[in-house]
Amino acid sequence: MSTSLTIPCQHCGALNQMPAERTGEQPKCGRCKTALFEGRPIELTAQNFDAVAGRGEIPLLVDFWAPWCAPCKGFAPVFADAARRLEPRLRLAKLDTEAQPQLAQRFDIRSIPTLLLLKQGREIARQAGALNAAQLQQFVDGALKPD
Repeated sequence: MSTSLTIPCQHCGALNQMPAERTGEQPKCGRCKTALFEGRPIELTAQNFDAVAGRGEIPLLVDFWAPWCAPCKGFAPVFADAARRLEPRLRLAKLDTEAQPQLAQRFDIRSIPTLLLLKQGREIARQAGALNAAQLQQFVDGALKPD
């Protein structure tokens, strides 16, 4: 029996139902026809945050960063590469804390970069500081291991 997943579209906010085993087949949104997985981090704002992060069954890894932060800039290519490697197991997103201070405050972000792993809007893991690719993979694997 196939497990069905709910995946929110990052572009129009529509919820898409699909069999879990088909997420790797480059699915498109049923409403706006854009790709549900693009192999790059989603840009989160106050306008799309709840629609993308609060709904859906695929975990979302959010990089809270700022344009002036040197460690954030150094970590950006590692995070972008992770989006290509880790989708559709999870989605990756970036949130500029300077442009979206209310969201940074909502999640009590005290240092950047900070990674939050969310599942259906709830925090399941947090990591402060820039990571290399192996450390990022280890963080994700440890946070998503079955109980």
